[in-house]
Order: sequence, then C-alpha cells, then structure tokens
Amino acid sequence: MFSQRASPVPFMGPKRYRDPPCTVEKLPRLDAVVISHTHYDHLDADSVAALNAWWVGSRIPGHDDVTFFCTPAQHWCKRTPVDDNKALWGSWTIVGPHCRFFFAGDTGYCSAFKEIGKRFRSFDLAAIPIGAYLLRGIMKSQHVDPEEAVQIHMDIQAKTSLAIHWGTFALAYEHYLDPPARLREAMVNHGLNPDLFFTLYHGESRLIDHEDTHTSS
Repeated sequence: MFSQRASPVPFMGPKRYRDPPCTVEKLPRLDAVVISHTHYDHLDADSVAALNAWWVGSRIPGHDDVTFFCTPAQHWCKRTPVDDNKALWGSWTIVGPHCRFFFAGDTGYCSAFKEIGKRFRSFDLAAIPIGAYLLRGIMKSQHVDPEEAVQIHMDIQAKTSLAIHWGTFALAYEHYLDPPARLREAMVNHGLNPDLFFTLYHGESRLIDHEDTHTSS
C-alpha cells in the first residue's frame, strides 16, 4: 500500500500518519505478493498495478519447494457500495523446506488459529495485526486487539511474530501508539519474552536467527 489515502479517491478517506518508506521502484526483487482481502488499506489499485509490472508468470522461479496455502481468517471484504463480501478474505501460510511463515492479514479472533497451529505445527515467523481494535463492540469481530494477537501467536505456535496493522492509518479510536505498549504488556502477562513479538519502524528490517532449527527468516 503505497498511496497516501486508503480510499478509492485521492482527496478523501483515511490518510497516512507518515509517508511510505520507499517507492515500488526502490523495493528489492519480489518473488511473490500475497493479498489478504480487498479493503483499501490492504489492496490499493495503483500499488498493485505498479507491483504487477514486475511479474512474469505465476510461479516462483527456482522455488518449486515453496507452497502457499490460503488459510482461514475472520474478516470481510468491500470496495464499493454494492460488493459486500463478493470476494474471499483469508490468511496465508507459506511453507518452504526450512522455514514456515504465517500472515494473518486482518482478522478477529476465532478458533481457526488453533486449527492452523495443529495442522502446520509451528511457524518460524508470523505477521499478526495488533491495531484498529476500538471500539470493541464494533471491531471485535473483525480486528484483534493486542491481547488476542498474543493468543494467535500462541495458537499457531510461532517462534517469533512481527506486529502489523498499526501506526499507519487512523482506522479506529485507540491512540495510534497504544497497540505496541499493550502488546508488550500482554506478552509479559503470559510469561512470554516480549522481544519475540516485536514491532518495526516503517522501512526497518531485521534478520531473525532461530539457532535451535538452524534457519533464518
């Protein structure tokens, strides 16, 4: 999502708190892009068109041993006044010969995450949303709060998780810096190392080494 507003038009709708850290042209080479659902903060037409200009075919050359699974999530889709839930939403599980990655997309908490954990056993890295959760009466069915995000982290047996879906757009009523603080508190309350469910600055990257499995994500 590289546009300034999460909207079908450039002059209205939720505006970014801060600019994207780079342009599409400055990205490193991409092997694949996974899309969780059609909301404008996740599926921006101009961004997708720019990314698609790089693609050749639908396979990942040289990576036949990497499998993509569209897995469940609890959310919804809409882009126009008349297309409610006309497209599917979901999470993504990416399984390679050495590493497993889980991308939750947008989701409320549900039993599907325990099932994902049972089927895939564990993940080296997961990307789990932590923001846009207030008011709970409205948001609970569609967006997890930080405490529920930690429950997903445990349900899918993630070794490490990256917190996503916070601090970019004003989509709900919590202060945009509250989610990381609540996330850390929730990890501590569960007796978990808070550094294993971390946040990144926009544009920041991190190398993750799991010494017990001799793999990197």
